[in-house]
Amino acid sequence: MNRPTPIPRDGRPLDRRRAALDDRICRLICPIAAAMVGVCLTGIGLLHVGIAIGRRASVADDLLAIDSLLFLVATLTSYVSLRSLDRHRLHALERVADATFIAAMLLLTAACFVITYALSA
Repeated sequence: MNRPTPIPRDGRPLDRRRAALDDRICRLICPIAAAMVGVCLTGIGLLHVGIAIGRRASVADDLLAIDSLLFLVATLTSYVSLRSLDRHRLHALERVADATFIAAMLLLTAACFVITYALSA
């Protein structure tokens, strides 16, 4: 038995709604990931100030440096996907932006734990 296809509430076909969703995701990832690069750089700077006043060095600044590169990749792929006219390329770049953004957020969380335990020791 064939089930009827549900009609979207906004009246737009599913592929148009998906394209709009992809567009919105890329528009969110781009500025947030760019801001997170700044957060990582601020963290690196604060760690170096802490080292200069007598704290011991940790791997946290290395983690934050790698993290800022991941956020940069997420920012650039999101930006390029926004500029792309090809739907297949847009979806591929959007997946890369999503994956690198999530990986960078996980690494940032790990770096926060390293910083917390390095400063408390």
